[in-house]
Amino acid sequence: MVSWRRRWPGPGLAGLWGLCCLVLGCWRGSLACPASCRCSSWRIWCAEPAPGIVSFPVPQRSAEGDNVTEIYIANQRKLESINDNEVGFYVGLKNLTVVDSGLRFVSRQAFVKNVNLQYINLSRNKLSSLSKKPFRHLGLSDLILVDNPFKCSCEIMWIKKFQETKFYTETQDLYCIDDNNKRTALLDMKVPNCDLPSANLSNYNITVVEGKSFTLYCDTTGGPPPNVSWVLTNLVSNHEIDTSKNPASLTIKNVSSMDSGLWISCVAENIVGEDQASAELTVFFAPNITFIESPTPDHHWCIPFTVKGNPKPTLQWFYEGAILNESEYICTKIHVINQSEYHGCLQLDNPTHLNNGAYTLLAKNEYGEDEKRVDAHFMSVPGDGSGPIVDPDVYEYETTPNDLGDTTNNSNQITSTDVSNKENEDSITVYVVVGIAALVCTGLVIMLIILKFGRHSKFGMKGPSSVISNDDDSASPLHHISNGSNTPSSSEGGPDAVIIGMTKIPVIENPQYFGITNSQLKPDTCGN
Repeated sequence: MVSWRRRWPGPGLAGLWGLCCLVLGCWRGSLACPASCRCSSWRIWCAEPAPGIVSFPVPQRSAEGDNVTEIYIANQRKLESINDNEVGFYVGLKNLTVVDSGLRFVSRQAFVKNVNLQYINLSRNKLSSLSKKPFRHLGLSDLILVDNPFKCSCEIMWIKKFQETKFYTETQDLYCIDDNNKRTALLDMKVPNCDLPSANLSNYNITVVEGKSFTLYCDTTGGPPPNVSWVLTNLVSNHEIDTSKNPASLTIKNVSSMDSGLWISCVAENIVGEDQASAELTVFFAPNITFIESPTPDHHWCIPFTVKGNPKPTLQWFYEGAILNESEYICTKIHVINQSEYHGCLQLDNPTHLNNGAYTLLAKNEYGEDEKRVDAHFMSVPGDGSGPIVDPDVYEYETTPNDLGDTTNNSNQITSTDVSNKENEDSITVYVVVGIAALVCTGLVIMLIILKFGRHSKFGMKGPSSVISNDDDSASPLHHISNGSNTPSSSEGGPDAVIIGMTKIPVIENPQYFGITNSQLKPDTCGN
């Protein structure tokens, strides 16, 4: 039994390892990971020389390579080239290392899809030349190329320029072999007729009136003589290009206003590198009202419009054929400016039926003008039964056709009639509150008067039945004596007694409370 227990973990461990191998095998198969490589979802590592690889591992599905950020390849003598689209499956690739291998050739389109590449190490391979084109669109922080048998030629001059313009912590010891098989430091390499190209334009700020034509020239220098190309992204106007001679020319005919603000570039490129010069195209043209619409309620009423024109056109509104004078209640607002296109609205605050009618927008600059008309209906005429009735007296200002009032917020379908009814209800509420407050105040005043003049006769009223003593002790409001015939005898109960009904009740005074002098009390009495 003991030996069985000791042997039992063996098959369990073997099963666990089998499960792991099965999972790893399935995972390796999905990425088509070669036997010489180790692959994960973010990294491919190929360092085993046998059996080796002859090309980059390619995933069976392109999406599987999106998360791979690093590829490390070493000791692969059979890997001689990086071809088009092999590395392109790994669009998220940031670090690429191919070292101690048999790499001889890198395609000019090898990294066209790998725009995230930051680090490339191609050290200790068999590269004799290397074009700049595979790398020119990349923002590389490091390009390491040491210990390659480069041949001294103009084609690798860009590597020298690249090294001179980068701030490395340690300078690479790059060498090349000249025609005499002599090893020369790349920084000391001198190749005749091998210079970076340059490009210069005849005009860098082009201004032209719509419908006219112009020609732009691009003068280039460099050795070997560079190839010239024009970059005309989104150009609408008809154009002709001539690059057969220096300077190259670009002729644009019947210039369209849609090309205003466009950038035109001339690119000069040879095997050493490239240069680019750009000019901005400005087209002057007459205004064009491309959009105008009936008023819509927003935070304010708005008649939206779009106007194109260069220079910026002046805008003037007309109401029923007369000039509309803008004020704090009606004004033109420009919300978005896109090159020579202006998006805005005529903003109106609380327009009424008096503001219904035809509105005309006139846009004008030195090259021409344009106008568009729109009919606006804000509110029906009061009393016609076709819409809400509005009392003009509700508004705090007089509304005229050229001076519009404050806007209601129609985002919740609230009309001017709703606002008027709400104001009337608020006025009634104010009157009720003021009336209640007046009644309360009147009651309080009456109560104060009663308390003021009635508290001194609390235990006896002036008249034949009672009097207030003039003695010093009479300062007490409780010290009264009877004077009537229907009351008990004054001798009963002593001098300090109070008559309540037919009963005389003796009273004991507090000397601290009633110990106030006569001179102190007389000014506050009501006996005057």
